[in-house]
Amino acid sequence: MFTPRTTARTVGILLLAAFVLYGVGNSLATTSSGIPSTVGLVMMLLNSAAVIAIGVLMLPILRPHAPAIAIGYLATRIFEGTFLAVGTIALILGAASTNVVAYNIAMAGLGIGSLFFCFALYRFGIAPRFLAIWGFVGYASFAAGSLLELVGVAGAGLVSAIPGGLFEIAFGIWLIVRGFGATAQVAAAGRA
Repeated sequence: MFTPRTTARTVGILLLAAFVLYGVGNSLATTSSGIPSTVGLVMMLLNSAAVIAIGVLMLPILRPHAPAIAIGYLATRIFEGTFLAVGTIALILGAASTNVVAYNIAMAGLGIGSLFFCFALYRFGIAPRFLAIWGFVGYASFAAGSLLELVGVAGAGLVSAIPGGLFEIAFGIWLIVRGFGATAQVAAAGRA
């Protein structure tokens, strides 16, 4: 059984790992040679597992405060991980354009679903309010940019990913160093 502190550290590590796994993995898998790197593809699939694990680990932290948001966030992470895996399979099959579409669908879903997550972080003091607000703005930007990419506005997704990506890095580091807010600790103690 994970304590809230262990869960916070694990989620923080997974947030940072997912950032590296997908970024490096996608770069390796989409080389100019046209032949996807096996290492890159494996890293992309590991990213899918990491993002789903984040949703699973956050479920018991969020559930005492906002059960519907907890389930919704888990569903968001499963949605993201599934579409990123579909993109990876598309690369294996030689359909690089399908990978780009799957990525943008995954990021739009992550952005929209994570708005509720950030609301819960803010409302229940699970994370500092400045981080929750930053996450809300970052994920809203992420969702908007990804949706714009899906309708043909080239480059919108990349630019809009910056605030959300920086939030995930900052939040991951915060969780590793500081953990969850006091309300998550109290809720966990009440369950014990």
